[in-house]
Amino acid sequence: MKTIIEPFKIKSVEPIRFTTREERTVYLQQAHYNPFLISAENVMIDLLTDSGTAAMSAKQWAGIMEGDESYAGARSFYRFEKIVKELTGLNYVIPTHQGRAAEKILFSIVGGKGKYIPNNTHFDTTRANVEFSGAEGYDFVTEEGKHPEVIAPFKGNMNIEALEKFILEKGKENIPVCLITVTNNSGGGQPVSMKNIRETKMLLKKYNIPLFLDACRFAENAYFIKLREEGYADKSPKEIAQEMFSYCDGVTMSAKKDAIVNMGGFIAMNNEELATQARNLLIITEGFPTYGGLAGRDLEAIAQGLEEVLDEHYLQYRLRSVEYLGNKLTEAGIPIILPPGGHAVYIDAKKLLPQIPPHQYPGQAVVADLYLIGGIRSVEIGSVMFGKYDAHGKLISPEMELVRLAIPRRVYTQSHIDYVIECAIEMYDNRKSLRGFSITYEAPQLRHFTAKFKPID
Repeated sequence: MKTIIEPFKIKSVEPIRFTTREERTVYLQQAHYNPFLISAENVMIDLLTDSGTAAMSAKQWAGIMEGDESYAGARSFYRFEKIVKELTGLNYVIPTHQGRAAEKILFSIVGGKGKYIPNNTHFDTTRANVEFSGAEGYDFVTEEGKHPEVIAPFKGNMNIEALEKFILEKGKENIPVCLITVTNNSGGGQPVSMKNIRETKMLLKKYNIPLFLDACRFAENAYFIKLREEGYADKSPKEIAQEMFSYCDGVTMSAKKDAIVNMGGFIAMNNEELATQARNLLIITEGFPTYGGLAGRDLEAIAQGLEEVLDEHYLQYRLRSVEYLGNKLTEAGIPIILPPGGHAVYIDAKKLLPQIPPHQYPGQAVVADLYLIGGIRSVEIGSVMFGKYDAHGKLISPEMELVRLAIPRRVYTQSHIDYVIECAIEMYDNRKSLRGFSITYEAPQLRHFTAKFKPID
């Protein structure tokens, strides 16, 4: 059949509060033009993030009722641990309240001044935790991943040649770990091939550097491999995921993505000494090692979600839903990162708004207009999120200025997405009238969460 239907039935619904453009104008001004500061009840379609925004299944809610809330050694932990071990093949599994907590623990141990952490592309919290430790994060995405209009199957790949050059330049003793983010969120939700993961591991093994996966969207990456990489068409998503994990020495994961839950995460590894240090730090910051800042019911929901996310019908629907949005925007002339990613569509704001220079944040202009037009909340991924300043206070912009439309899992129907498409087309038609922004307040790290803006006249 040509029509791909949602592989679920809707059992519970939440009303959407409809607002007028006049109301949204006030809400946006009150939020200082930052979508993070808009009250969720004043958002009609929320595409800010796919993190923690999923609709959980009936079995996940049933698991919540069965959660064992014992402080130590809860039954729910052992179910969670068993499923993570079976999936990843890693011996030591440590729950955390979300992915950035796992990152904080890892980089507090291996990071520090004089250390360098390479990645295909760090996302915001990963880079922030690397830098908070005193280390420096570097990105080595493949060249084709830097060009939104280029169509290639695995634009999230690591540039292995550049990575080896970096290792030789900085010294392997100063690189305690290398990461690969699957899928590559900052690079447009683009997948990483199995061949690239394998070859990265071989290179790192040569220099005795551990490989960790940032596995937030491991299942989406596995399904892309099934669809696009030779030799994997007949393998199940679970088998592909297990092979991906077999090449790594450890994993950090926000379960709020591909475990389809609203809170949770973990760090897992094979190094017993590192695991002991991680557990000791966990006890100080998160809680006892068998709950790690989570309730037993959360661990049950994660365990169930890790099984459900590998269902092939779900993954087919998930990737096709994002592709549908991306194709419709492309047909309308709206420039996006091609091909569409696994969890989001990324509008190329630099190409869309050539009249707005990077230091006036073209992505923020798109974000503001989408909210005014239709109450759609999205997020800038460009000079606001990743911009830095040189010694003279001049903005150093990233290579791409993007706006991410992240699709929550199992939340919106096709008619919701059609509404988003209509609003995006209206924004595109208005593009020549859009203006940039200046920042009036920013925090020293992760400024996009709390920054305040004003329009440039």
